Amino acid sequence: MASAIVAVAAEPPATQKKNRIQVSNTKKPLFFYVNLAKRYIQQHNEVELSALGMAITTVVTIAEILKNNGFALQKKVATSTVGMKDETRGRMVQKAKIEIILEKTDKFDSLMSTTNNTSNTMADVVASDDKTKEELSSDI
Repeated sequence: MASAIVAVAAEPPATQKKNRIQVSNTKKPLFFYVNLAKRYIQQHNEVELSALGMAITTVVTIAEILKNNGFALQKKVATSTVGMKDETRGRMVQKAKIEIILEKTDKFDSLMSTTNNTSNTMADVVASDDKTKEELSSDI
């Protein structure tokens, strides 16, 4: 039995931070959030990852991937509980919340350029492979 839960005290969009990613473990794949966090770090020098309930493990995983690969340093971790209204039952429930702030490492830019060069190299390999196929088929 699925129950819908909505935040009672959600931030209005105007006051929401530009470098905050609110993670859901049902909407997007893990590496969507990892790549989005990299882009936010690149633009703002830090990113705030936040999640409620079951999505907390996803946020921790994203942070660990970024830290272990040298893209980010952990600046702050905050945990709390948030009162939510369970729409199906009509009562207040407490949900766990986590906020992790990550900042850019000194080697972030060089890692990003290496990542981009690797992607370009793979694209070049695929393109040259396609060209080779065309050349081979024209010889037949």
